[in-house]
Amino acid sequence: MKKIIFVLAALSLAACNDKKESTNVLEETVVETKKNGVLLYTLDGGEVSANNLNLFAQGETYKGQAKKLVDPYYVIKHPLGTLIWDTGLPEGLVGQNPYTTPDKAFTIARRDSLVNQLAGIGMKPSDINYIAFSHIHFDHTGAANYFGDATWLVQTPEYEFAMSEEIKQNGFYDPSSYAQLKKVQQLNGDHDVFGDGSVIIKSMPGHTPGHQVLYLNMDIAGPVLLSGDMYHFYENRENGIVPQFNHDIPQSELSIKAFEAFATETGATVYIQHEPADFAKMPIAPNALN
Repeated sequence: MKKIIFVLAALSLAACNDKKESTNVLEETVVETKKNGVLLYTLDGGEVSANNLNLFAQGETYKGQAKKLVDPYYVIKHPLGTLIWDTGLPEGLVGQNPYTTPDKAFTIARRDSLVNQLAGIGMKPSDINYIAFSHIHFDHTGAANYFGDATWLVQTPEYEFAMSEEIKQNGFYDPSSYAQLKKVQQLNGDHDVFGDGSVIIKSMPGHTPGHQVLYLNMDIAGPVLLSGDMYHFYENRENGIVPQFNHDIPQSELSIKAFEAFATETGATVYIQHEPADFAKMPIAPNALN
């Protein structure tokens, strides 16, 4: 009898150990598959025909060339709130013929309004908690004034330049397009928007004083980097080319190195925002990348 009891006790102990090990495996699995719940919607903020592509380099790299670029903006839904990243070209272009700048360098057009596109994903401007621009060139701030109730996340050098007199003399900017943004959170470097590592603004100055890019850790797509204007098209990235109209070219070159190092470190998929081929890779709203 004692022998039988001993065997039963041993079996019971083994079963407990197996259960404990199984529980540990289950716990580890739960941790590894924890979901961020982040959704990325890509919306159409217009298109830019670069009639003088040589502006996007130094020297005569693209002399005589032209290229059509896209101008998307993005809505990032997170369980703790919603961020809009860029807002596209000026909305006054909607319903109008394409506009060519006096120097003939650019032709711009926008087919649809931000409010209409937000409605297509079941949202309205008041649903947005945070607004951030990769930078404040006019083709990224065109519909910003809808978001006066949202918190503007902006690097301090960018904000100071945005409020300066100097900016009023530069045709790449339209201060009136973001004049309604009164709730400002100035940043001095990288910023974890929701505090869990899933949506991080990365400071990458040079194109403008406070240019930034956006890192997302998606549940299915994995790490993603939205480039802002770090690059405008594939050839820029392949050759590390800096546009001649950048605010600070040496600083831009340093940011390119930092950007590429971070992309390699995280294994992120890079989406060049102005590149038509990358825009085409994104799900069409109301579908989202997740």
